[in-house]
Amino acid sequence: MKVVILCGGRGTRIRDVAENIPKPMIPVGGFPILWHLMRYYAHFQHKQFVLCLGHQGTVIKDFFLNYEAHTQDFTITLGGRKPIEYHNHQDLNWQVTLAETGQDSMTGARVKRIQPFVHDQEHFMLTYGDGLGNINLDRLEAFHRSHGKILTVSGVRPPGRFGELMSNSEGRVIEFNEKPQASAGRISGGFFVCRQEIFDYLSDRDDLVFEREPIQKLVSDGQVMQYEHDGFWQPMDTYRDYLFLNTLYEKKQAPWIVW
Repeated sequence: MKVVILCGGRGTRIRDVAENIPKPMIPVGGFPILWHLMRYYAHFQHKQFVLCLGHQGTVIKDFFLNYEAHTQDFTITLGGRKPIEYHNHQDLNWQVTLAETGQDSMTGARVKRIQPFVHDQEHFMLTYGDGLGNINLDRLEAFHRSHGKILTVSGVRPPGRFGELMSNSEGRVIEFNEKPQASAGRISGGFFVCRQEIFDYLSDRDDLVFEREPIQKLVSDGQVMQYEHDGFWQPMDTYRDYLFLNTLYEKKQAPWIVW
């Protein structure tokens, strides 16, 4: 199943980290968050990707055009004709389509514009290029195929904004959670699965926001189902999120690293 990843936003809320690079290229443990996301999908054997480019899309293009140089150690002989020797070769077998979907277009228009690249798919996956989770993609896909609706959205519990304190009756703190999950309600965590009919709800209009008119119309038509996920999910929206994800990686506690 092909995976469509929205990579074109400007990331205005995290400019203190990503002033000169697009948001999906913000590093986690030395590798772009987009790379982590793609490695996660590839672990579940989804290795065909369509990246919806926009703001600073050339940075993402450069990363993949020079993928081995960006991700591996290598030896180069200067002034000679000897080819570059790459070390620790990765046999990823990925197919990556990089599609320009507009500098300032919204998410709905971006998805509509990649229709030619997924026209051969009855179903395809769709997500954002700036969030990580440990959603079981096999179960997500099975759930989507079981109900026959056009769109499946992963409903997650958002991480709490502040640290959570738990104390005993004397007031002594017995537990502190840096990023507790909010207990009430769910939000969309991305990690969508779509049928081809999704394109009937989209247009090429630059200002079309996928999460507004299209999804609201799908909901009113009874065509949206929720896959509930109670595990890890974390977007990278702020500098605090950036530090949190990198800390998890450095401590080898990153729930999304399953490869």
